[in-house]
Amino acid sequence: MIRIGTRGSALALAQSGQVAAAITKATGEPTELVPVLTEGDHSRASLASLGGTGVFASALREALVAGSVDLVVHSLKDLPTDGYEGLRIGAVTRRADARDALCARDRLTLETLQPGARVGTGSPRRVAQLLMARPDLEVVDIRGNVDTRLGTVVSGELDAVVLAAAGLTRLGRLDAISEYLELGRWPSAPGQGALAIEVRDNAPQLGEALRSLNHQSSRLAVLAERAVLAELEAGCAAPIGATAVVDDEMLFLSASVYAPDGTSSLTSSHALVVEGTAVERASLPAELGIRVARELLTLGAAELAPLGKAS
Repeated sequence: MIRIGTRGSALALAQSGQVAAAITKATGEPTELVPVLTEGDHSRASLASLGGTGVFASALREALVAGSVDLVVHSLKDLPTDGYEGLRIGAVTRRADARDALCARDRLTLETLQPGARVGTGSPRRVAQLLMARPDLEVVDIRGNVDTRLGTVVSGELDAVVLAAAGLTRLGRLDAISEYLELGRWPSAPGQGALAIEVRDNAPQLGEALRSLNHQSSRLAVLAERAVLAELEAGCAAPIGATAVVDDEMLFLSASVYAPDGTSSLTSSHALVVEGTAVERASLPAELGIRVARELLTLGAAELAPLGKAS
């Protein structure tokens, strides 16, 4: 029996259930979902005030280190970039849709929302992007699960909310989307749409299960995006968007840092050839992410937005 640690929200259980089914299909091993309550689940404070990074991950990691579970499933965008002693990312799943989605009343779009419309999000990045696109909007800080957030639109409390398309897909709620926000103009959180499978360093018995889950192109892309955060020493609540893709043996990465009020932004884009041995390829995401982050710092990112790293 492989015990899978997961948050207890409907989305987390849906994601972890997909991982469990994939493991059983590949290995024949039975699995068990073990819900773990995290700080982010029981606190009603805004993610920005909580610091964002780690509020959904720490309790899961503690359960894994303690041996209560054999692996844990994280939404990669919620996982801190700092390593955790004794643990490693054993696999990154095939990335789902990385875009954000607008869920608005009456099927309105970002362009057709009326002046002064109330739009909800708990992400400082999305706040900045919304205000950059529509400075006339009233952006409202919200918390809660997907159904709770969508309920604020149904009730009329808000005119729209912005959510991750991947989460809506996994919950079967694509009907709520009125507009997809394209990555070229609206880069999403580093790692958004991918799941990280974290295991103990000494877990060789999970080798077959991890191989069945890992999607190498997705892994290269999301690790490049996360390397930007790591080099900037910024958390997942920082106003940073990043998009990386592997195409025709090239790894492309673009990242943007936003002023919190949406008045300005900075962008850096670079690419590297994906070649060499597996070990050599493994170092490419960090190399590319560091290059992009350092250019952002040179351009003045540390002065533009609250980051952990001074220029």
